[in-house]
Amino acid sequence: MRGDARSYAGARKERASDIDRWLADLFRTAHPQPYGRDGRAWPGGTKSGYAAGDERGAGAHSPGAGAAPVGAGTPYAGSGVALVAVGSLGRGELAPGSDLDLVLIHNGQEDVARIADRIWYPIWDSGLGLDHSVRTVDEVTKVAREDLKAVLGLIQARHVTGDPELTRAAREAVLAEWRADSRRRLAELREAAEKRAESAGELAFLLEPDLQDSRGGLRDVQAMQAVAAAWVASAPGPRVREAYEFLLDVRHGLHLVTARGADRLVLQEQDAVAGALGLLDAEALMRRLAEAGRTVSHAFDATWRTVDRLLSGPAPRGRRPLADGVVEHGGEVVLARGVNPKDDPVLILRAAAAAAEAGLPLAPATVSLLAAQSPPMPVPWPDDARDALVALLGAGRAAVPVWEELDQAGVIVRLIPDWERVRHRPQRNPVHRFTVDRHLIEAAAGAASFTREVARPDLLLISALLHDVGKGWPGDHSTTGEVVARDIGARMGLPPADVEILATVVRHHLLLPETATRRDLDDPVTISRVADAVGSRLVLELLAALAVADGHATGPAAWNTWKASLVSELVRRVRSVLSGSPPAPAPALSPQQASLARHGGGAVRINGGAVTVVAPDRPGLLWRAAGVLAAHRMVVRSASAASASSTAVIEFSVVPEYGTPPDPATLEADLRLVLAGRLDIEQRLARRTRSLRPARVPVAPPRVSLVDDASQTATVVEVRAHDRPGLLWRIGRAFGECNLDVRAARVETLGAEAVDVFYVVDRSGRPLTDPAQRTQVREHVLSALR
Repeated sequence: MRGDARSYAGARKERASDIDRWLADLFRTAHPQPYGRDGRAWPGGTKSGYAAGDERGAGAHSPGAGAAPVGAGTPYAGSGVALVAVGSLGRGELAPGSDLDLVLIHNGQEDVARIADRIWYPIWDSGLGLDHSVRTVDEVTKVAREDLKAVLGLIQARHVTGDPELTRAAREAVLAEWRADSRRRLAELREAAEKRAESAGELAFLLEPDLQDSRGGLRDVQAMQAVAAAWVASAPGPRVREAYEFLLDVRHGLHLVTARGADRLVLQEQDAVAGALGLLDAEALMRRLAEAGRTVSHAFDATWRTVDRLLSGPAPRGRRPLADGVVEHGGEVVLARGVNPKDDPVLILRAAAAAAEAGLPLAPATVSLLAAQSPPMPVPWPDDARDALVALLGAGRAAVPVWEELDQAGVIVRLIPDWERVRHRPQRNPVHRFTVDRHLIEAAAGAASFTREVARPDLLLISALLHDVGKGWPGDHSTTGEVVARDIGARMGLPPADVEILATVVRHHLLLPETATRRDLDDPVTISRVADAVGSRLVLELLAALAVADGHATGPAAWNTWKASLVSELVRRVRSVLSGSPPAPAPALSPQQASLARHGGGAVRINGGAVTVVAPDRPGLLWRAAGVLAAHRMVVRSASAASASSTAVIEFSVVPEYGTPPDPATLEADLRLVLAGRLDIEQRLARRTRSLRPARVPVAPPRVSLVDDASQTATVVEVRAHDRPGLLWRIGRAFGECNLDVRAARVETLGAEAVDVFYVVDRSGRPLTDPAQRTQVREHVLSALR
């Protein structure tokens, strides 16, 4: 299905007009004897040349349109009953699946219930959803005074048919009370918006946004319209109205695709909705949607700053200097008197840095002036421009809203043209909670916490800002990002040596977390390869700080104490090598493991998330123990095995799949049973698998790779697959069927994606060299995953 979104606005208005005419007919049938102000009845309920429900009778379809002018020739004038539309019909925004929201207003008519029934029942019979009420003007005013949802609809109520004087009186009464009690009602409106955002999330950054309730969605624009109706702030401007129309178009397309009144844009519908709007694909749709959501969110925040400023009373007079040409005035950052932006290309970054460091917003008028009048930044940048950028990023969390302000004004893409390729770019992965550009500024803000721990804080902040800039280009983003970062670094005026450091950090920004979680740190090859890649302690410390900032900015699933400890240990070992010490050989057993091994086989120790299994060494021990853990809904984060004197010691790092951990005594008993061959773990896992719901969306097929040169003592097998209980057990059993032993395993779950790495050897303890055997192993593991 491919349509033209430009026609959707017209379709919504046309549908609202059609509904108006139908409602007017229903009203005329229900209340057939309306009287004019002169007391004479009009035949058929209309006056010649003026049909009930036409534009003059129904009012304009734009949001907030009032009742039609009242005069002696107005149909139903003085009839004492009016039909009023609120909600999407009232705003003229009726999407294909929208319900009707109607209020029948009367002046105490005794037969109003009969009139109402003769309108409501045909609507119900048609299959349309209906939210309805019957009220006098006083009752309308009372419910608006007590019910926030009701008053938001009534503020934008639109006369459909009947007595327009009643509609006018009701709207005027509602608006008068809304304005008179604006301090209390706007506080109530803000609280409702905050609760809605907390529940529904931020539209711009969600994989499956709620077009109505998410922050930056349709209801936020309607809230801004309500603020404007209170005469406290201006109505949404043209950019917000354009974003609002796009959100309405997306909802319209979603209703067409799903044939129902849905508001949540789920993954499986996104390609079809993109097609309905004439867009290339789901990524194009979500990028436009992110832009619209951020435009609305930005304006929404500005609206509430205006509300706070106007309702809190007069601001303190005076101007406090913040930087050259920049002052604080009225709680905002503005330009000093007499400063001309046309004379200073660095002023815009200096003002942004001053705002972030002071924890104040840039005044919108100041941003607009700077965006319009600042001359292009010289290339390469002067030193003070780069210093101002570093100062802005170094302000930490306070830098994010200031950066957003510059971005909304189009300043960032002028300073860094390559930013356009990552701007609003979605990351269709549940691990990532932000678009690429927002992730980058969040990472830079997080990196500010580590500036005192590195020798070059400026390079840390700039590399954090640019580490994913390659995602705007095809191919591996680390490789393309290195090239782009080198160009941007030169544009910013960094010395050539610093440009190379920046490019190296961007190229290897995933090196530490990926190595720590997917390689055996006890293997000397692992440490040597990382040391060769980073080349210096300076780069190592920059990568270490960036790994933490990047992980936190990505989302909760991307960084945890387990990963942090592994990265810290990897950094410690690599730093030792870079200082001149050779990699230590992998120990056969740690002192604690050796102590357990001396007691013989069959021991199980559980200490929080650490599970140690000691048993007579035999093939398949690791994956059988992993099966028991999976049956007890424990997720294995890492696993390693070592042996001495025919005794194997296996260390698992585990977390509960959900809820509280299982009883350690029961888990230990089952581990002992499986070690003794008296527990059918396969049957238990099969029951768990059958009880699972299938994935809602198609998942990519699994991938199995044999990584060459990652170890001299084992073959490294990397498995990527959709995560499910018992995955490690299935993979390990496949290795066992290929007569392989698993020496160590690194297991990581990113959202619903498992990235597992295994160090395997044949029964003689050697890595796999025969091509046929390597192919057989790959195919056998793949078969076990299907």
